[in-house]
Amino acid sequence: MRLKQCRPSVDIHIMRLIKIINEKNGTIIILSISIAVLIAFFMFDPIGQDNEYHNFSDTMSGMFIPNMLNVLSNIPFLMVGVLGLVALKAEGRGALKILNANYYAYLALFLGAALVGIGSGYYHLWPSNETLVWDRIPMTIAFMGLFSVIISEFISIKLGRICLIPFLCIGLASVLYWRFTEIWGEGDLRYYAVVQFFPILTIPVMLVFFKSNYSCRSGYWVLLATYVAAKLFETFDSQVHGFLGVISGHSIKHILPAMGLYYLIKVYRKREGVEQR
Repeated sequence: MRLKQCRPSVDIHIMRLIKIINEKNGTIIILSISIAVLIAFFMFDPIGQDNEYHNFSDTMSGMFIPNMLNVLSNIPFLMVGVLGLVALKAEGRGALKILNANYYAYLALFLGAALVGIGSGYYHLWPSNETLVWDRIPMTIAFMGLFSVIISEFISIKLGRICLIPFLCIGLASVLYWRFTEIWGEGDLRYYAVVQFFPILTIPVMLVFFKSNYSCRSGYWVLLATYVAAKLFETFDSQVHGFLGVISGHSIKHILPAMGLYYLIKVYRKREGVEQR
């Protein structure tokens, strides 16, 4: 009987030890990524915006809309962002299972997504560095909101809350810095690149090595996968357009992350809390 009574206690201690080891390894990896990103940042000279970026393969107009599909393909972003904002207010069965202590991080995520639908649509009407600002600012809001959410759910609620406002300010500053450096004659996208890609590099580490407050982390994996796929479609914009004929890689790029965010909202509705730290 004594052995049976001791066994659960031993299992709990083993699980706690494994958790500590995993989180220590995860912290080391995140610190290593941070150092590598910092070194790479100073190794590269300022990176200006390539004017060829604005030359998308699909320039077809329709319904009096220039670059019609590149504009209209942003509607899913607007729809899913609004859906997320409405769901944040829902109660009962439709309520999202979120950390209310960092409510504004989820608000930033969905508000940023909705604004991407508007800002990116506006940019694609008249592609230029001037209009690209209104595409990138909402993207940083969504990026930084998601990053704060992940930190809250997997590392520390308090840390996630503390980081949200500085993250949002850093994201905004990275876009404004790029724009002003373009005006001054030597654009610098390095800060914006860090804001966009540092979370993408570190979020998988948090998903693997840290324990979440909730069950079912698949929503984050799907969102990351759709974002990576979107970047690939963006890179091969003209090749995809040539192969499919009716739609370009850049238009598909808009749709995929919106689908990933929609899946995340569905996961938020059905997951269950497993631990509060």
